Amino acid sequence: MARRSRPVLVGRVSRACLGLICAGLTVLPLGAGCQRAKESAGHSPVPAASAPLAGADRSGFRIVGYVTDKVGTIDNLRYDRLTHINYAFLIPNDDGSVRPLYARRKLSRLVEEAHQHGVKVLLSVGGWGYDAEFEKLAANPESRVRLVGEIVRHVQEYGLDGADMDWEYPDPGDSARHFLLLMQELSVAMRAEGRLLTAAVVAEGPNAAGILPEVFDYLDFVNIMAYDGPGEQHSPYSYAEAALRYWASRGLPAEKRVLGVPFYAQPGGVPYRQLVAASEAAPWCDGVRYRGATVYHNSIPTLQRKVQLALREGSGIMIWALPHDTADATSLLAAIYEAVHGHAATPSDEGEPPCMTPSAPGAS
Repeated sequence: MARRSRPVLVGRVSRACLGLICAGLTVLPLGAGCQRAKESAGHSPVPAASAPLAGADRSGFRIVGYVTDKVGTIDNLRYDRLTHINYAFLIPNDDGSVRPLYARRKLSRLVEEAHQHGVKVLLSVGGWGYDAEFEKLAANPESRVRLVGEIVRHVQEYGLDGADMDWEYPDPGDSARHFLLLMQELSVAMRAEGRLLTAAVVAEGPNAAGILPEVFDYLDFVNIMAYDGPGEQHSPYSYAEAALRYWASRGLPAEKRVLGVPFYAQPGGVPYRQLVAASEAAPWCDGVRYRGATVYHNSIPTLQRKVQLALREGSGIMIWALPHDTADATSLLAAIYEAVHGHAATPSDEGEPPCMTPSAPGAS
């Protein structure tokens, strides 16, 4: 996944479909020249994005992207289209100590370049697969103090702007209370340093029940992981709606809700850039054929609809993960940025939409 795909030439996609951002200016007109994709079997159509709502508040809207230590490079990062970057991950041990950071030079370079563009960089702690370590350390006051100290040390050493907690997932009961204590103690330490504190949470369901509403007071914002959900599409528009509704019902204020979106397809976790290299339909269709199977991701129209949803009901978009994107006119980050700034794609009055097959279950 760290290997970069070759650049995708404009000629691979119908030029009438590609009014999208060249140098970050205009966005594609979907419709008129967009004929049915050649490999239509398995394609899932996407409702076209509507024009942005008049009066939608874009001031302070966050575009948060994850960069991983082991996957991908930062050579082509578009800092000008981001507000925050989360560097993943600092891994905890069950006694509150942490494992040595991987790719420390990469992190140092990332912080330097991001700060030159006014972009904040946070250190993400945990990630998938470390629940047992979190459960044990959070239950022990001494271990919590040790972990908080390690996070503060890394933030200071690398000149970071804060920390992002990614415990997947605290359980209801004692685990939830221990998570609350950990976040309270970490918040005190981050505030003393003038730094940010955020957290990543699951979209909804039983794994979300371990986040007590009292935690929200200690966080600057919350990244809602509205992907890898039930159903083959894993992150349809309807799932984003459900995720924002769920956290609103739990008392998370709109100004702290940041909607997570995937730059990859399921099944298989296929990076978007590989989908584009394999299929000219990938920028426009949520479902494409890849190596003999149908996989599902978020196309440009779907992501631009999600931006509008987040503008209405949240305060930003979070991306997992930036290295999965392309670096040309099919870039998903570019499409998100343009939608935030009022250039969402709109269908024309003529011609066919790019995807004509019936919606797969779970689409909206």
